[in-house]
Amino acid sequence: MESTLNALEPRLQAITVVFDLDGTIADTAADLIEAANAALATEGLGPAAPAAIKKGVGYGAKAMLQSAIASLGRETDAEQLRRLSERLVAHYEENIAAKTQLFPGFSEAAAALRGTGAKLALCTNKREGLTRRLLSALGIGSLFDAVAGGDTFPFHKPDPRHISELVRLAGGELSAAIMVGDSEADIGAARGAGIPVIAAGFGYAAVPAAELGADAVMNHFEELRALIGGLLPQQRLRQSLWIS
Repeated sequence: MESTLNALEPRLQAITVVFDLDGTIADTAADLIEAANAALATEGLGPAAPAAIKKGVGYGAKAMLQSAIASLGRETDAEQLRRLSERLVAHYEENIAAKTQLFPGFSEAAAALRGTGAKLALCTNKREGLTRRLLSALGIGSLFDAVAGGDTFPFHKPDPRHISELVRLAGGELSAAIMVGDSEADIGAARGAGIPVIAAGFGYAAVPAAELGADAVMNHFEELRALIGGLLPQQRLRQSLWIS
């Protein structure tokens, strides 16, 4: 096994690995569900079932609230959604890592990729300020070459420009990038950007990871380097190994 991983390392040096946050590198659901229900309670709504809130996690605060309110058989308007979203964010900011933990093996996998010279980037629909605060609380604030939240650009996942502009910020090339995510938004953005994508089998998608349409499914981070090695573009692979 070790010899196989060693053979992969020259191929990893030129790549950029783009990670999603919620449901991919960190299990944030408990804190997000608590924040959403705290916001709903301020207007006499809820609590909503955790599964209903999780459906919107990959799309931002408003999506979580819309999913939760719909599950309660209620309707909302733009103004109420704005108020609730701000309350959700305020509650979440104060309790951002109360129960959140990195998924097993992520820290080791990220360190191994860094050790090969790969660039790491984070692409999330969570607000950038909240994202950086959470990364700091989890002790990985300096891990990524670039971070893009849902408000970093005028667009966000599933818009593929969220990925392409982030890769540029990280100093990488889209032709040598790969996405790791857990939602339809992640897979859709990666497909639109024209890069391979790995789905996290332990994530928050409403459908099984195998049905998301990713190039591969990762069930534990110890599988990541081997999966990346198998998905690298062949042209880039030949160049990095000096094969004519």
